[in-house]
Amino acid sequence: MRAMGLDVGSKTVGVAISDAMGWTAQGIETVQIDEESGNLGMKRIKELVKEYNVSSFVVGHPKNMNNSIGPRAEASERYAQLLEEKFNMPAILWDERMTTMAAERMLIEADVSRKKRKTVIDKMAAVMILQGYLDSKTT
Repeated sequence: MRAMGLDVGSKTVGVAISDAMGWTAQGIETVQIDEESGNLGMKRIKELVKEYNVSSFVVGHPKNMNNSIGPRAEASERYAQLLEEKFNMPAILWDERMTTMAAERMLIEADVSRKKRKTVIDKMAAVMILQGYLDSKTT
């Protein structure tokens, strides 16, 4: 059974999947959503859950630097709750402060073009969220 890491935004959701042993996270794709209209990508998430035999979710929780909860963190909390209700599986909220910035830095250091970075940043952030969670379970 695998865990699925999600970096939830208002227009995209970055998706990562753990290996079967729960040691490493791999980026899968970026799902296009439209938070405003209520299209949250659940159809595609369902397909991925089935394809990868997912047993839990790890949802990025973008707290403010002072540890308070802002609008994006509230949106992630709602997304996690929806996942739990729809799939009857746990959705763990994982502090993702700085993951998108760290992912961007890694891509810049790897000399990835700005255009290419834009297409993979959310998926890379999902990998960092999931890997952080997996690492916490092995230490």
